[in-house]
Amino acid sequence: MVLQANRKRVVIQRIATFDEFRDAVSAYRLPRVLLVALELDLFTTVGDRSWTIPDLAKELKVSERGLSILCRNLAAVGVLQKKGIIYKNSRLGATALNADHRAYRGGYLNLITRHWADWVRLLESVRSGLPIDHDIPDSPDYRRQFTWAMHHRTLEIAPAIAAQVHMGHAKTLLDLGGGPGTYAMAFLAKNPTLHATVCDREAALEVAKEIADTHKARRRLSYLSLDFSKEPIPGMYDVIWYSNVLHMYSPEENRAIFRRALAALTPGGRFIIQDAFLHDRESLYPLEASVFAVSMLLFTEGGNTYSASEAAKWVKDTGFVAVKSLPIRKGTEDWEDGVLEASAPGLHPKTTARRTRSRRN
Repeated sequence: MVLQANRKRVVIQRIATFDEFRDAVSAYRLPRVLLVALELDLFTTVGDRSWTIPDLAKELKVSERGLSILCRNLAAVGVLQKKGIIYKNSRLGATALNADHRAYRGGYLNLITRHWADWVRLLESVRSGLPIDHDIPDSPDYRRQFTWAMHHRTLEIAPAIAAQVHMGHAKTLLDLGGGPGTYAMAFLAKNPTLHATVCDREAALEVAKEIADTHKARRRLSYLSLDFSKEPIPGMYDVIWYSNVLHMYSPEENRAIFRRALAALTPGGRFIIQDAFLHDRESLYPLEASVFAVSMLLFTEGGNTYSASEAAKWVKDTGFVAVKSLPIRKGTEDWEDGVLEASAPGLHPKTTARRTRSRRN
């Protein structure tokens, strides 16, 4: 299949010929050009100035020939701008890719840069069934870096989701495995009477506290350091938000987590799962969700991506009721048709979620 990326997903064209196979395999070329630019800190160096290739090459300590070819390709896809012999940053290059700008997404950029070397080792994981570096402990420093990356990834997505998943009359929300608390803060910003708790490892919560310090709603945010994959969840909550965590665990581990979540919900409380669900009968598509499973092979002991129907069955078997998919507007979603909601048995709140019309592209 030839993969063509649009805003958030992959458009599929089946591979039927050798030429199509060649094109799909050769798709690594532009990503490598972009990653080399990041590795050189090129966008930060360019900053808000205009450069000739000789001057920029001298600043970066690289060859003029190599930089000329690199920058030509960066300009061809729009991350640099070229006029005559002069290069300067595009809006994207000057902001999100520029370490000197307040909009810099360094955490996430560092993560995807490291992933190039990780994916080169895919054969190791396919042979062993184990993640790469499975014998190296997860350090607090790595957890902090990863948590910042997840914050940078969801800066725009979280408010868009929070605007469409209504909290109704809920007073308390648990962001289970919430990492940087980006979603928790988005729900607090949208719901002025809501109180939220971010539950994750201590290193992740340190990042969440730094981020929360920049938000007015921080006084309504609490923190819970817990290994929820093994320990009961203390307290009772009206809503548990389980976003981009399902894929990190095996089916057995997720079912155990669901049982703990059910025990921590008030009667009629809502359990909302957001993840990279597969939706077709053979569990192949969306392709982005299938490809994401490769990351789980590389980095987790038992993670995978799962079909929405599979996850819904686990939820029902755990004892939840009223399992349904929540519609999210196309173009604003984290994953295609990626939100499931269920309720704990008991009195149901009057308001559950805003009805939105699902538009097809």
